[in-house]
Amino acid sequence: MVPVMTTARLTEPPKTAPAPTGRRADLIAVALAMALVAAAIAVGLYYNRPGSGVVIYAFAPPLFGLWLAHVGPGSIAAVVVAILVVTRGPVLAARLRWRPLLALGYVTALAWTFSLAMIDGWARGFTGRLATEHEYLHEVPGITDIPRMLSEFSSRILDFQPNSWTTHVSGHPPGATLLFVWLDRLGLGGGAWASTFVVLAGCLVVVAVPVTLSALGRQDAARTVLPFAVLTPGAIWIGVSADGLFAGVTATGIALLALATRRRILALPAGLLLGFGLFLSYGLVLLGLIALAVVVLTRQWRILLFALLGVAAVVAAFAVTGFWWLDGYHLVVERYYQGIATLRPYSYWVWADIAAVLIAIGPAVVAGTRRTGSAFLAEPKRSFRDPVTLIVLAAVLTIAFADLSGLSKAEVERIWLPFAVWTLPAMALLPSPGRRWWLAAQAATALVVNHLVLTSW
Repeated sequence: MVPVMTTARLTEPPKTAPAPTGRRADLIAVALAMALVAAAIAVGLYYNRPGSGVVIYAFAPPLFGLWLAHVGPGSIAAVVVAILVVTRGPVLAARLRWRPLLALGYVTALAWTFSLAMIDGWARGFTGRLATEHEYLHEVPGITDIPRMLSEFSSRILDFQPNSWTTHVSGHPPGATLLFVWLDRLGLGGGAWASTFVVLAGCLVVVAVPVTLSALGRQDAARTVLPFAVLTPGAIWIGVSADGLFAGVTATGIALLALATRRRILALPAGLLLGFGLFLSYGLVLLGLIALAVVVLTRQWRILLFALLGVAAVVAAFAVTGFWWLDGYHLVVERYYQGIATLRPYSYWVWADIAAVLIAIGPAVVAGTRRTGSAFLAEPKRSFRDPVTLIVLAAVLTIAFADLSGLSKAEVERIWLPFAVWTLPAMALLPSPGRRWWLAAQAATALVVNHLVLTSW
């Protein structure tokens, strides 16, 4: 039997106090974020005017979608879910037993995410999202020999050849495509089943982030964060984009890594999930920063070794079948610049991407992240021992690295979901009296965006 690890570091972690500047500084941070979003909209619309000579390929800048005020079957349901979570969520999060609370949070997140998707309608908002000519399902019928597909995968990444993969398949390692092929083999083919699978997996974020905090000794923070995780504006893209699936899979891997500090045997499945995450999207290699933050917090370096064994096993399995991750990555970079990435200006997207991710995380997370930065500047040594502060800082770094790389110009409201969900722990730093207002602001952001923009993913 593996011994349960109980150290003071885990059971009695330092609690970072909210920054002394308080609500005024929070509101200033949110106002600055809104100004950045407004600037991204204004400059994007200016570029989109006829004859501008600049092509940004985003018609609801900085989001990828179309300006279209609309309501749908999910509108009333989404409002009802939002009201229930805002009014009852914090109380239930504080009082319910832990496991029933997690179950309730997950089910509520499913209702919220599905309701948001249904604002666009059953076909347009749900079943058709993964079935377009650019998506994974377009390639599934043609994949009859999985070993051959894997061995030939890299040779079909580049564009302008007769057998080039479609946009999303070519832009990612084969892991995501494999999942949809396996789903089809189980008799669950088509857009409805694929979208259901994505939403079920993506909403695991609502469980994984609080579980991670709890395993690291901050159950108080975990309970605070859970209602915010449910009502995250990022749920717009969890339902439905494959990046929501990626977020759920990798967040579960991080949660298992945190739980491995108490049961080391969980480090291996954590590594397997995180390793598979590398084959869902190349950019997810940056999540190594968050995994490292978990290990640094506990200083249990042995679990890192076990997790790396799991990662290595996944990499080896794909290599044996003929797909080498580094080869795929270099070819994807080349494919990236064969398309509209050469036209989208880095000078705009390097800051407009940040505006897009600010919309996806919502104003409450902006305020909480502001407090995280203030806490770190005030007491850096203490912050490195606090799970809330260190995980949020690691998440911000992953987003910064992804942004500066220039390999995600536009569409980051979905692409960066696996990074953005790890800014949610910042909610624990918001003062208790105003949390319901912040929770309402999160819900309002999602509802306004989903009703004004017809998102493409």
